[in-house]
Amino acid sequence: MEEAPVFLGVPVLIATIRRFRLTPLSYRLIFLHALLLVVGGHYTFSKVPVGFWVRDALDLTRNHYDRIVHGVGGFAPAMLAREILLRRTRLRPGGWLFFLVTSACLAGSAFYEILEWWAAELMGVQASTFLATQGDVWDTQWDMLLGLAGAIAAQLLLGRCQDRQLAALESRTISGRL
Repeated sequence: MEEAPVFLGVPVLIATIRRFRLTPLSYRLIFLHALLLVVGGHYTFSKVPVGFWVRDALDLTRNHYDRIVHGVGGFAPAMLAREILLRRTRLRPGGWLFFLVTSACLAGSAFYEILEWWAAELMGVQASTFLATQGDVWDTQWDMLLGLAGAIAAQLLLGRCQDRQLAALESRTISGRL
């Protein structure tokens, strides 16, 4: 389940690269998110070695790798959603775009948490074991908060960079170089 977005997303990206090429920023963020998901799926999120290193270095009580992934899980999709909305709607950078992208990422986070709960129920597995909550009763809320924070941070930190890349992409498309 952790790797499902990668196995669904990569074929879509391949199928649409000629008709809807994304900015380099979006591709890089998607790659980073996919890499984190695959590593987490390989080890199980609560057992990823780098999470143990961070836990030990910062004297934490749990492996926070999953929290990092949830933050990036708001960060990367925010820039993808922002790019799609800018290119396919009349929205422009600013208030409504920021609000809609943030809302979509928070909704996506909540939906994913519901899917995790549903899968745990369907499989008959104790949810805390399957979901790697590591004993944290607030894990779902933390995951959604970090996705929200990632979405807000991405737009604030990378919005202008993405706008420049979109302008460059548009000028190359108009001149026929793409």
